[in-house]
Amino acid sequence: MTQCDHNCSSCSINSCEKKIEKEKPNDFSQIKNVIAVVSGKGGVGKSMVTSLLAVELTRAGYMVGILDADITGPSIPKSFNINERVKGSESGIFPAKTNLGTKIISINLLLDNVTDPVLWRGPVISGILKQFYTDVIWGELDYLLIDMPPGTADTALTVFQSIPVDYAVIVTSPQELVSMIVEKAVKMAEMMHITVLGAIQNFSYVVCDNCSNVIELFGDNDNNRLSIPILDKIPFDKKLSTAIDKGMIELAENTYIKNTVNKLIKVYKES
Repeated sequence: MTQCDHNCSSCSINSCEKKIEKEKPNDFSQIKNVIAVVSGKGGVGKSMVTSLLAVELTRAGYMVGILDADITGPSIPKSFNINERVKGSESGIFPAKTNLGTKIISINLLLDNVTDPVLWRGPVISGILKQFYTDVIWGELDYLLIDMPPGTADTALTVFQSIPVDYAVIVTSPQELVSMIVEKAVKMAEMMHITVLGAIQNFSYVVCDNCSNVIELFGDNDNNRLSIPILDKIPFDKKLSTAIDKGMIELAENTYIKNTVNKLIKVYKES
């Protein structure tokens, strides 16, 4: 018996007891492209990148949704200043909508208090993630962005096995240690036969307010050990971080991710 690569969709062993079928959206949802924003590590800015991608794709005229898969550390609603709990009916759950029309589902939109911890074990979290895909009435979407949790273990594996992810975008920071850990996420996506479009390097540099010099706070490490190209670089930008803290991400003027957005639009048009 060959070694399992955890990619059940292409497995020829029909009798496998662990085989997992891909989930399907409900009859009220038509999702054209599912994009996972991945790191393999926490603290590199996956949620910010996911939010920025949603903003730029929406500005480009596409219909976008965000599935906040970081169940124990959700932050997507905060970026868009969404505070009200989502509602549902017998047909499903209605996602929240941002000012520009991006649709969002997050565990924080189901809690009584956004600071309440989610003390659930893996199987329960996995079940919720599947419901976010199958039970939410997404309507017609050009892109569903999944803000992935850190790591390559149970929760991330649930997303890759159960949800039909088309492409992955990697988020990293300019540190050799981070490159090593992020590469695990790259290899995980490849093992699951998911095309990795490239990486966005966050915390890349800072521009001095007084002299406009570019300062590389982490040194000259440029994630050279990554097996994928760096598509865009996001600096330390006070205006950007302030916009996120105030829930005004959709008003951000410079998002620094044009190359990644163009790549997503290109693969969409070619599909």
